[in-house]
Amino acid sequence: MRGMAKLADTELDVYPLCLGGNVFSWTADEATSFEILDAYAAAGGNFIDTADAYNGWLPGYEGGESETIIGNWMKARGNRDQMVIATKVGSLASRKGLSAENIALASADSLRRLQTDYIDLYYSHQDDQETPQEETLGAYDALVKAGKVRYLGASNFNSARLQEALDISEANGFAKYRVLQNEYNLMKRAEYEEGVRQVVAKEGMAHAPYFGLASGFLTGKYRPDSERIDSPRARGAVKMLDERGLAVLAAMDAVAANHGVPLSAVALAWLHAQPTIAAPIASARNLDQLAELLPMASLTLTDAELAELTRASEV
Repeated sequence: MRGMAKLADTELDVYPLCLGGNVFSWTADEATSFEILDAYAAAGGNFIDTADAYNGWLPGYEGGESETIIGNWMKARGNRDQMVIATKVGSLASRKGLSAENIALASADSLRRLQTDYIDLYYSHQDDQETPQEETLGAYDALVKAGKVRYLGASNFNSARLQEALDISEANGFAKYRVLQNEYNLMKRAEYEEGVRQVVAKEGMAHAPYFGLASGFLTGKYRPDSERIDSPRARGAVKMLDERGLAVLAAMDAVAANHGVPLSAVALAWLHAQPTIAAPIASARNLDQLAELLPMASLTLTDAELAELTRASEV
């Protein structure tokens, strides 16, 4: 079993698998979400990712429903101090952008829904090129100084904008982004590896990538002879069944058989072994899906296995 590890130079000790909260209130109702959260915590998990935008894109939803479920769960279990909670600002339709005013209002909303007085890790959900980064980072710094936010993260930033933000924080004495959350997995590597990873490494940041299972493709449930899968992400996953995708699945099948683990665990273990990666994010809409993720926490791939997976994903 891998132990807890610190996120970059923060004081946040986190489990090697970050549990994605995007499914809570979407494909998992509150009762099912509580079951998933209970099982994750029972396995030693403590790192939960959500956003104020979850799930405001759905008809009849306002946003913040995932935060509300997590807040209700922590209150019911009395375990707030044992959890590392990450949430985000900037993508909710009614709280769009990274202006100082919006960050102040959105953070207050998130704290209320999470039923807590501090957020462990607060991300910019996406870059906002309409707002000066000095304004955004000054607003975040105020939250950190007030004790409402412990650490800052950036999501969906390119290398130039991330470096600019870090330089602005350095010049002004503001709290810096310490964690990145961009898309990265065996099927989507170039954008991260050839770009922003260099900034993350140079600045001593950590990366908690999302879509670690490539919209479900790396679970192995999508095959050329598969019947239609009932999943909101099935259409995107099926498009990956090309020569490269089949090569990746074949390599993963061999590794999974060697270790007696699900393919999901193999994909996440490969991701965790990559430079700068602290804790991949993956979500589960039921206990069966969670059971396929948890073995990654104790799975160590050999150098040969890592090399073969890397090679197959470059086909």
